[in-house]
Amino acid sequence: MSKVLIATEKPFAPLAISKIKTVLDNAGFQMVLLEKYTSKEVLFEAVSDVDAIIIRSDKITKEVIAAAKNLKIVVRAGAGYDNVDLAAATEAGVVVMNTPGQNSNAVAELAIGMMIFMARGGFNGKAGTELRGKTLGIHAYGNVGRYVAKIAQGIGMEVFAFDPFLDKESIEKDGVKALDSVESLYESSQYISLHIPANDKTKRSINYKLLSKMPEPAVLVNTARKEVVNEEELIKLMDDRSDFTYISDIAPDNADIFAEKFSGRYFFTPKKMGAQTKEANVNAGVAAANQIVDFLKNGNTTFKVN
Repeated sequence: MSKVLIATEKPFAPLAISKIKTVLDNAGFQMVLLEKYTSKEVLFEAVSDVDAIIIRSDKITKEVIAAAKNLKIVVRAGAGYDNVDLAAATEAGVVVMNTPGQNSNAVAELAIGMMIFMARGGFNGKAGTELRGKTLGIHAYGNVGRYVAKIAQGIGMEVFAFDPFLDKESIEKDGVKALDSVESLYESSQYISLHIPANDKTKRSINYKLLSKMPEPAVLVNTARKEVVNEEELIKLMDDRSDFTYISDIAPDNADIFAEKFSGRYFFTPKKMGAQTKEANVNAGVAAANQIVDFLKNGNTTFKVN
C-alpha cells in the first residue's frame, strides 16, 4: 500500500483534509497527517517510509529527501515551488509537481482587494482614490495574471501585460494590451501587479531603474515572492518619490524601515495570504492528491517541474 504524507506547518482546512483522504482511500493509499510540526527532526522521522508527500509552504530540502528512502513524488499544493530543492529531488529520482491554477482566483482577489484597501487610505475615514480609469500592468500573464486582469477590467482599469513566454495574440484575446518589453510595461502603468516566479533571473530584478519608470502615482503590488524585489533599491525609490506605494503579500526583510519612514504608503499581510481561502485550500489539496494517485498508478507527469 502506497503511503502519502501530508506535511504542513500551516495546516489545510478540515474540509480539504477530508476530501484528500477520500481521494487517497479510493485509490487504496494510506494517508499520514503531520500538522504544525515544530522541528525538522520530526519531519525527517515522518518522511522515512512514505512514497509521496503533499506540502504547502513547507521546505523539502536535500536533508528531507535523503531521509525519505521510499519517496517517489512531492507535490506542492500551490503554484510556487521554490521551497523544494529541485536539484536534490532530481538526483534522488523524485518527481516534483505543483498544482497550477488551483489558487489563482484567491491570489487575484487578494491583489485587487489590497489595491482597493490602499486606494481608500486603509478605510481611515478620509477621501481616497478610485481604481477606475487607472492603468494596471500585469508582470507575467499566467493563471493569476489572467484573473487579476478580468477583475480589473470589471472595475474599469486599463490593463497591460508583459510575458516573454506568451505570444501577443494569447494575451490580447482577453482584451489586455500586450507590451513588447518589461520597460514599456512599467512606463505605461500606475499599478504593477507582480506574478513572476523567484529564480536566478528574477530575484532582485524589480529594482530602482525599473520602478522609477512608473508614472505618478505609482503602486507596486507583490503577491509573488519577496525575493523578486530589490528591497534596498525600493527603499531608495520611496525616499526619492513620495507618490510611491508598496503593497505585498509578505513583509520584506527590511519591514522595520517601512514602518519608520513610510507610514500610510505600504501594506504587508501578517503572513502570506494569497492562497488563504477555503476554496483554494480545498482545490489545491485535492489536486495534489489526484496528481499523486495518477502518477503512482499511471505514471502521469503532466505537472512535473523538475
